[in-house]
Parts: sequence; structure tokens; C-alpha cells
Amino acid sequence: MSERARIDVLGVAFDNLSMDEAVERALTLMRKRRAAYVVTPNPEIVLACREDPEAAAAVAGAALTIPDGIGVIYGAKLLKTPLKERVPGIDFSTRLLEALDGSGGSVFLLGSKPGVAERAWEKLRERFPGLRLAGVHDGYFSDDGPVLEQINAAAPELLLVCLGAPKQEKWMHANAPRLQVGLMVGNGGALDVLAGDAARAPLGWQKAGLEWLYRLLKEPRRIGRMMKLPLFLVQVLRARPK
Repeated sequence: MSERARIDVLGVAFDNLSMDEAVERALTLMRKRRAAYVVTPNPEIVLACREDPEAAAAVAGAALTIPDGIGVIYGAKLLKTPLKERVPGIDFSTRLLEALDGSGGSVFLLGSKPGVAERAWEKLRERFPGLRLAGVHDGYFSDDGPVLEQINAAAPELLLVCLGAPKQEKWMHANAPRLQVGLMVGNGGALDVLAGDAARAPLGWQKAGLEWLYRLLKEPRRIGRMMKLPLFLVQVLRARPK
């Protein structure tokens, strides 16, 4: 796929790809081993980019930008520039892990609280026996240097960066020139899900685009973050072509 079709949603340019197309492009990037990175913005991240130039630059620097949140899909449709489909970050990364399982590739897990990445790896090892662990490191560090050294010594095909947004996007943007990896994916709370510490919504909720509501019902304290969705839609309506 030579041309990069992109859709602008409130200043963030999304690659207009299906899940299969996004995975194919990511695997191509991975084989080039240029430490390219993938971002998975939801409405909250789009709004952050409008307020934070550093976050906007980090997202713009990604080699692949996929729409994680259903709100982005609604927003693109309201703007009369629809995206093909939602590409959930956790499902996207799982597809990459499946590909690495088949080829004997390696993954490095970075982020979350101490112990979470190790538990995530135990689950992944059961699910993908051909996958190799390049290393793990929690997200509680202040000095990038030793972390970069550990990652580069392992030189993984895939680096999952789960530091939360927009910290993970800024981290990948700043450190890509110093990393020897195939591909990075900013994946928020994916390690908690992979470790079994957090549960995703049932499949029916996911297909209905209501995963956000399920999470809110399970974690009412998220209401502050969830209020970003109506704010996002208001801004989309203001930007909608007449």
C-alpha cells in the first residue's frame, strides 16, 4: 500500500485502514527495524493534542495512527470523512503478538506497576508458546538511560510501551532515535488486561461500541475522564462542514 490515506479529526491525522491493513503495515514497519512507532488515539488523546503541542508533535511523528476509540469513529463520520473501522489498540497488539508467535519473534513489555509486566508475560507465554520474551520493565522510572540500555541489549521485534497517554507517545517520540527495536506500540493499559488485572467488556459490548460505558459502570471514578467524550463531540460538531 504505497499511498497513505489519512483522515483529519480535530487536527489528528488517522490512517484510514482496516484492522487487517493496519496489521500488515505494522509488520512491514517492524521488518525495517527503524524503531517506528504506532499511536492509538481515542477522543481524550485527540483533545490532549489540541491543548499540548508536545503531545501533538509526538502523535504526528508516528508512522501509524489508528483510531482506538469509538468516539473517533463517530467524530470522523460527523465530519463527513468516515474511517473504515475502529482498530482497538489491545486487539491490534494481540494480532502482532500472534504474528511474532508464528515467526519466533520477541517482545519487550514496558510499563504499568511493578510485577504487572511479569504477570502479563506468564499469560502470553501460555497463549503464544512460540513468542520470545526480550525483557520487561515497569513504568516507574525517572531515568530513561538504563531502560534504553536494557531494551537495546535485547533488540526486540516489538516493544509495547504502556505508560499511559500522552506520556507514552512523548516517550516514544523522544527515544525512537536511540532505540534498536523493530516497532513500538503505545498501548495504555494493555499490560493490565494481558496480565488479567483488568477485564475488557464482554464481546457484545465491544461490538456495540459500548466498551467505554462498561468500563464506566465497573469504575465510576472514571467519570471525569469519560466527560471528555461529550466535549470531543461538541468540538467535532463545531468543526463540521456546513
